[in-house]
Amino acid sequence: MNGRLMQTPKGFSTTVVAALASALYCGTVLAQGVADFPSKPVSVILPFPPGGPTEPEARLEIKKAGDLLGQPFVLDFKPGAATTIGTGYVVKSRPDGYTLLVTAASLTVFPAFYENLSFDITKDLTYVSLMSKRPTALLVTPSFPAKNFKEYIAYVRANPGKLNLGTSGLGGVGHLAGAWMHSETGTLNMVTFIHYKGTGPVFPELIAGRIHAHPTSLAPALPLIKAGKVRAIAIMSDERTRLLPDVSTLQEQGLAPGVGYTTWQGFAAPSGTPAAIVNKLSETFARVAKSPDVAGQLEGDGSVMIGSTPEQFRQVIVNEVAAWRKVVKETGIKLEE
Repeated sequence: MNGRLMQTPKGFSTTVVAALASALYCGTVLAQGVADFPSKPVSVILPFPPGGPTEPEARLEIKKAGDLLGQPFVLDFKPGAATTIGTGYVVKSRPDGYTLLVTAASLTVFPAFYENLSFDITKDLTYVSLMSKRPTALLVTPSFPAKNFKEYIAYVRANPGKLNLGTSGLGGVGHLAGAWMHSETGTLNMVTFIHYKGTGPVFPELIAGRIHAHPTSLAPALPLIKAGKVRAIAIMSDERTRLLPDVSTLQEQGLAPGVGYTTWQGFAAPSGTPAAIVNKLSETFARVAKSPDVAGQLEGDGSVMIGSTPEQFRQVIVNEVAAWRKVVKETGIKLEE
């Protein structure tokens, strides 16, 4: 500038110049913030009560992420209202990467029931990484005559109204998946759905034969299957599992691709979180998913470690939201049943 003060170009107001300077300053600060991220502890919101099945995996993964990034990731419980309290809290949080949400398969169900939510999970959250998937299975009581899904449906058709199917909760993924497979086979109105508060109360009823069938995550059922107290007649996920290699999937037994469900777990952030921070977190969680000390502990129960990209995880969310909305519409399931 040859020692002279820079003059405001003709036609530019001082207000415009100030705005441009401010934007340049903010961009510089943001770039520095991304480079230094994280420079303080990260809060990780768990929208479920303490002691639930999502907690152990989340604790293991965030401990490893904190070790890799040099700052603690601190679990904070905000349960209630079918996870909408904790989810809503994250949606309204500052989008700076310091507030994350533990997400599970149930996240994609409640948009089918709650049309008046103050947020949209497909727009108001940024999906960081899908961490793991777990297989699911259709279980039956040991005395049940069917040995596979085709025989199961044949029994239902021959005995309308006599089969009791237990679920871990009205409107949950197990309930919707059970309704979906019966709707696809034209037997939805031939079974009685009995809803419990969680998986724990279902197993004694299934073992005793007071209910006949139960769609569930495979991990908690494995000890009972091995002990002969319940039987798995179909894998409800898309692929067979090494834990029960001889049990075929619903698709292998005649149902259309996609019918059924897989449980999963991951992390999300508020919408608007800078892409550079999201990518840094995602890359870190991918390393977490592949680390032997994490994968070694989680893969024992059949978990498949993923560590996806943000784009891959978001597509899972969009697909599942659409699928569950279709199931609820076609089956007429209502939460006040």
